Amino acid sequence: MAEADLVEIVRQALLSGILVIAPVLVVSFATSAVMGIVQASTGIHEQVVGLVPRLLVTGLVLAWTLPWMVDRMTDLFRLAAGP
Repeated sequence: MAEADLVEIVRQALLSGILVIAPVLVVSFATSAVMGIVQASTGIHEQVVGLVPRLLVTGLVLAWTLPWMVDRMTDLFRLAAGP
C-alpha cells in the first residue's frame, strides 16, 4: 500500500468519525442548552431534571441514526480493505 493511499484512508476515517458522531453531539448539546434555560427560568436546579431528557433524546437519536452510522463505517472499512 502506497503512502498516499494510507493518508487518504486515515483522512476518510477521521472525516467519517466526525460525521457519524456529529448528529448525536449536536442534539445532545441542543437538549442541554434548552434544559439549562428551563432550569434557570424555573429555579429548579436538580441534576436529574437536565440529565434524563438529555439521555432520552441522545438515545433516540442514536437509535434513529444507527443504521446510517453502520453503513458509513462499513463503507469506510470496505475502502480500507481495498479491491
